[in-house]
Amino acid sequence: MPVTTPPSGISHIWLLAQYELTKRFTNKSGMVALIAFMLVWGILLLYPIKSASEFIMQPNFKAFTEALFGPGSLQHLFEWPVAELAVFWLAALYLFPMFSIFIASDQFSSDKQRGSLRFLTLRVSRSSLFFGRFLGQMLIQFALITFTLLATIAMVMTRDISLLLPSLTTSLLVMINLVIVLLPYTAAMAVLSLYANSARQASIFAVILWAIVSIIIAIINFQFPQLNGLSMILPGSQISSMINTQGLDSLAFSPIPLMQTVVILALGNVLMKRSAL
Repeated sequence: MPVTTPPSGISHIWLLAQYELTKRFTNKSGMVALIAFMLVWGILLLYPIKSASEFIMQPNFKAFTEALFGPGSLQHLFEWPVAELAVFWLAALYLFPMFSIFIASDQFSSDKQRGSLRFLTLRVSRSSLFFGRFLGQMLIQFALITFTLLATIAMVMTRDISLLLPSLTTSLLVMINLVIVLLPYTAAMAVLSLYANSARQASIFAVILWAIVSIIIAIINFQFPQLNGLSMILPGSQISSMINTQGLDSLAFSPIPLMQTVVILALGNVLMKRSAL
């Protein structure tokens, strides 16, 4: 009689991630959140991004930014082959992390309140559950990033169809960068949702934590300027530097969020194993 091999930890992680993705786009609350997201980005695409992309192509705009921010402050922004994606880059670098705090805020809090986490840990390990939920949230955000980029490419095609190829190649780089940027935010929300009683509380915890850590780092940097690299412990610390980049140069900042994610996930895994569910 053949022996059936039980699913491995990696299989459990992938199955849990798939379930998270399916649940987000099929249940009622997930659909409402998706519609709200689409409406927000639809407004951004039709008004700020489209209008700004037309304005950024004007010769006088570059001179204006140099007078306002200094020579070369946004030099690489004008080197983007597609103006709409340059404006999208500016908006997405700040908006997607904000969305991530709210989208990924309910990885464990609701299940903990219902008592279903104990039921789940009887069937999969705590580590598989933790990493599976994290991966699932990243797949959800990857889908949202892809959707908004496709919508932006469609808008570019209405202006100039010859920009299809540069739009696709630039969008790929933007997608990779945004996914990397969101990794530590999603990991941090996984940890916070272990201790929050609701998704709303987890989001509040995140805002308070970011504010407190930012203030502490600012005070330390003021007193000890040689410790200015301390800001790298906070997710998103590299975003302001990424704005004035273009093409493959933007990936030079990837090690910062990747290292942050590894540290946060390692801490979260330890806390997951030790927490009372």
